[in-house]
Amino acid sequence: MQKRYKYLDTYIDDQRSEGKYSFTAADLRKRFDLTDEALKKSLQRLKKAKKVVMVRKEFYVIVPPEYRAKGIIPPGLYVRDLMKFLDRDYYVGLLNAAALHGAAHQQPQSYSIITTGVPLRNIQTDQVNIRFFIKKTWNQNEIENRKVSTGFINVSSPELTALDLINHYDIVGGFDRIATILEELTESIRAEKLVESAKHYKKVSVIQRLGYLLDHVLDEVKLGDSLYDYLQTIQFHTCLLSPQKIKPKRMATGNRWKIVPNIEVETDI
Repeated sequence: MQKRYKYLDTYIDDQRSEGKYSFTAADLRKRFDLTDEALKKSLQRLKKAKKVVMVRKEFYVIVPPEYRAKGIIPPGLYVRDLMKFLDRDYYVGLLNAAALHGAAHQQPQSYSIITTGVPLRNIQTDQVNIRFFIKKTWNQNEIENRKVSTGFINVSSPELTALDLINHYDIVGGFDRIATILEELTESIRAEKLVESAKHYKKVSVIQRLGYLLDHVLDEVKLGDSLYDYLQTIQFHTCLLSPQKIKPKRMATGNRWKIVPNIEVETDI
């Protein structure tokens, strides 16, 4: 058994030398002639030694010595392999995408992955906090390939990121935080691309809220105008800026976005 243990240590070293940070139990079964019980014991030893972490059943992440204190490597180094293992199309979104575009003031507490199909159970352990968000479809032109040390990962464009942040305002920390992030994210947003992303976005109220923030909070008139011109081609109705707040008796907007400003929004910058 000790000899087989060394085989697994060598296997991990080989994976790392090839720039890989993950493997599956199926990979090990193909590579080594091990019984399920022997495989289980071998993996338990590696986990106890903090050399690997089981992120999802049968999917393991290698933890190099420099990451042992943290107990896990950053999700961006294994997200591509994880989603391939789960057989899902995906993109990294929300606060994590904003950070990759240079707009982040706080380290996100969780790693957000947007994917398709039936809902996936979030991964929450002492070492890992990955949240999955389901979307029926998206335009592949809105997804960028970002280079990481293990290859490329799918990341939402700045324009799609902005819309997604508004859509999941309650998850990402509210409109003050969104406005703060948008203040930097707008440096990467292009008006024509923003309109194209809006055309593919299903929730018109999200477009209205984003336009309102760009226009009235961030003074990004050009970007706001581009969204408003698009809204003029479709139907849109009066809605609250913050759906979670109590609906006012008088649904007065006072702005072209038909947004009822039922909250005050301020940036932290």
